[in-house]
Amino acid sequence: MEPRNQTSASPFILLGLSEKPEQETLLFSLFLCVYLATVVGNLLIILAISVDSHLHTPMYFFLANLSLVDFCLATNTIPKMLVSLQTRSKAISYPCCLTQMYFFHFFGIVDSIIIAVMAYDRFVAICHPLHYASIMSPRLCGLLVGAPWAFSCFISLTHILLMARLVFCGSHEVPHYFCDLTPILRLSCTDTSVNRIFILIVAGMVIATPFICILASYARILAAIMKVPSAGGRKKAFSTCSSHLSVVALFYGTTIGVYLCPSSVRTAVKEKASAVMYTAVTPMLNPFIYSLRNRDLKGALRKLVNRKFTSSS
Repeated sequence: MEPRNQTSASPFILLGLSEKPEQETLLFSLFLCVYLATVVGNLLIILAISVDSHLHTPMYFFLANLSLVDFCLATNTIPKMLVSLQTRSKAISYPCCLTQMYFFHFFGIVDSIIIAVMAYDRFVAICHPLHYASIMSPRLCGLLVGAPWAFSCFISLTHILLMARLVFCGSHEVPHYFCDLTPILRLSCTDTSVNRIFILIVAGMVIATPFICILASYARILAAIMKVPSAGGRKKAFSTCSSHLSVVALFYGTTIGVYLCPSSVRTAVKEKASAVMYTAVTPMLNPFIYSLRNRDLKGALRKLVNRKFTSSS
């Protein structure tokens, strides 16, 4: 007898980060602080870049887009988890699960590509400084930001269409705190080989390829920095890249482990820990990483905060 698709009648149960009730208050407080820091930090970055004309350059244009995507990525996952912790209701309907899955992959793909675009921007600035203005034209910058959004929309929609054809007739308990592809696929009682192949293809395109391009860009950048005669010049050139390298290590170090490592070495605990890194920790840390090591951005943030206090008084 063919298994009956129960997804329309039975919601998924997101088991969350911990199944121990005594830890829920601590998790709620922790992730509420993380989310508030993410929202405030990323929105301040966007506002500071928007109002300061000195920051209307390609590098800060890409940073503003990264902050927007980080804000959206965190907002797609953390508030739902906070509501579940507060109400102790872990159920999520099938349409809501697919919606959350769509936007998670949509913003995650854009995030990955924009980080690679930022590496290309630094490569042009350091290796081809005399041609930087002509290469990084407003038209190219718009294309480098707009194309990932369009590409991500198509890829994420394909993921959802492939997921919608599956049948779920067994357990609906998801050992995760949001709807992601791999934990949901394990619950299906139909063939998921097409989904898994597509996941590997997409991961190769949006995780492995950008990561390799970033490594190649920074190899060229490092070679160019080493040719700078003065130690002060080398330090200044490398300081513009060190913050971006921190973001690269945080983001790709965790996503590669989740989507490109063999399933035999992955566990639910490892997947949840990695997901916390790229859905909560990285979006929260990005504003601090970029602002603390950037004098121009710190100055813009200081002026923005002073302006707010002056206008309120």
